[in-house]
Amino acid sequence: MNRRQLLEGAIVHARAAMALSGLGAALLSWPLKARALGGTLPSLGEPAPEFRLPGFGPGLDRSGSLGLSDLHGRWLVLYFYPKDFTGGCTLEARGFQRDLEEFQELHCEVVGISADDLEAHASFCDSEGLVFPLLSDPGGVVSRRYGSWIAPFSQRHTFLIDPEGVLRARWVAVRPLGHSREVLDQLISLQL
Repeated sequence: MNRRQLLEGAIVHARAAMALSGLGAALLSWPLKARALGGTLPSLGEPAPEFRLPGFGPGLDRSGSLGLSDLHGRWLVLYFYPKDFTGGCTLEARGFQRDLEEFQELHCEVVGISADDLEAHASFCDSEGLVFPLLSDPGGVVSRRYGSWIAPFSQRHTFLIDPEGVLRARWVAVRPLGHSREVLDQLISLQL
């Protein structure tokens, strides 16, 4: 027997055992937590994890921070990325900037989060002409809540949150080129 035949046989036996014991239905009814390289991801259809972080860019409160509750009533693209001024992160940010007007026409804000400090975010926004907020999460506290942290960096994950603060879509291990368009297409389909 080859490996594939052994594996298929094991699966058949496991399914039969679960069916006989009644475990199959019980296991299927349990809510499963999705995992990604950066940890446990928040569940779709559930409230998005709350956050408040200091940042750079428009929409910040008087203290220079932004939180999920500040965006209540609007859609939100919350994207996590590893580092300002790196190739993939620059491509991803440029895509969101290019499509920002279309997001805003759909009552959707775009917010980026990385472990970079405010000075790096300010330089990155100025260098790339970004006019959406970048938030600083140096210890990965918020990134961990979203399953997007492997110290010392946030992982490239994106979350689409509805106006009531409910997580509606997520992308893990994002490919930066064309990602903004992919998120925009999903937003449009959710609003139909």
